[in-house]
Amino acid sequence: MPKARIVVVEDEPAIRRGVVDALRLTGYDVAEAADGVAGLTEAAAGGVDLVLLDLLLPKRDGMEVLAELRRVCPTRPVIILTARGGEEDRVRGLKMGADDYVVKPFSARELLARVEAVLRRTLKTSAVVVTVHLGRAVIDLRRREIRWSATERIDLSETEAALLQYLATNRDRAVSREELLGRVWGIGTAGLETRAVDMHVARLRVKLKDPSGDDHPEAIVTVRAHGYMAGPGLSVPEDGP
Repeated sequence: MPKARIVVVEDEPAIRRGVVDALRLTGYDVAEAADGVAGLTEAAAGGVDLVLLDLLLPKRDGMEVLAELRRVCPTRPVIILTARGGEEDRVRGLKMGADDYVVKPFSARELLARVEAVLRRTLKTSAVVVTVHLGRAVIDLRRREIRWSATERIDLSETEAALLQYLATNRDRAVSREELLGRVWGIGTAGLETRAVDMHVARLRVKLKDPSGDDHPEAIVTVRAHGYMAGPGLSVPEDGP
């Protein structure tokens, strides 16, 4: 199983290099950035499991990066790395959604222990949904097809299957368009056009209509001013996650 992907956003070269080297030696997949603008782009990209974020950054302050990351990727884990050790700063960072706070100077051993602890709490332990049911249909997300019967099948595009899979895997909550852009499309830059998500959902809804005309509960529900979530029509087999 591949190791988690971690983004290190730190402007001091020596500290950044030490953190990156320690993580890579432990086996993590690591990306790095030296300022707030590049850091937000890396941190909000698809496939990221954890962000290590300094607060005193050039171009864009770490708190601004954290606030924007929470808007774009609300569930992405973040550990703040900073020389600001005051209680007020720690409380502010945690209230804004940081998962942990490490004050400089810190040892590699301490940092790795914090990283492992946050990843244990935040990474999903259940398997990704690969099969869902919709009315009489069985949707095989690995094969990217909807099977209405032995002879009635509709193919899904790779993106359509990934979109439906992400919604089904996170079926207990609403998922923002920005999060879908990051996790399905691998795009995380703030302010990008989100109509691509809406267009794919519209096409997917057409494919999810029963060819026989039979009605079934919605497969994808629109959450006003937020995004989408798996609807009551989608069910996961009992042996699924």
